Amino acid sequence: MGTTIIVAQAKNGAIGVNGALPWHLSADLQRFKQLTIGNTVIMGRKTWDSIGRPLPNRRNIVITRTHGLSLEGALTVTSLETALDSASNDLEKFIIGGAEIYNLAMPLVDTIEMTLIHEDVEGDTYFPSLDSNAWIESMRSEHTDDKSGLNYSFVTYKRINTT
Repeated sequence: MGTTIIVAQAKNGAIGVNGALPWHLSADLQRFKQLTIGNTVIMGRKTWDSIGRPLPNRRNIVITRTHGLSLEGALTVTSLETALDSASNDLEKFIIGGAEIYNLAMPLVDTIEMTLIHEDVEGDTYFPSLDSNAWIESMRSEHTDDKSGLNYSFVTYKRINTT
């Protein structure tokens, strides 16, 4: 039972602009679906709003500051800790955004599944920098999107065991 951050980011760390992804990569969306299907996804309310619906065939948990908020198809909680406690018996938990939730989750996860876009893009939301003393790349595959021409990599980072 693990907790993983899953994120797509540009070379400059951008993950969003105006509440949406700054690119469209079909392979990234397919990978996201393949990794998260049948598991729990944990997100902030702004990410929920940007998706606009519960992700099918996944348990959706939304972190919000609004006590008592009811979202059809999702469990709402008021903290990351409560979200993780609520999913403690679930096989895999994926933190899917946004930036504030990623920042809170960074010290709590051992794996990051990243789609890294090999160029800077305009954004207003950014993923936190990875500390090279805390993370090691364990897998990378290089790709080019046929439609957009974007070059990108699927990268898996594992936390370096410091004990």
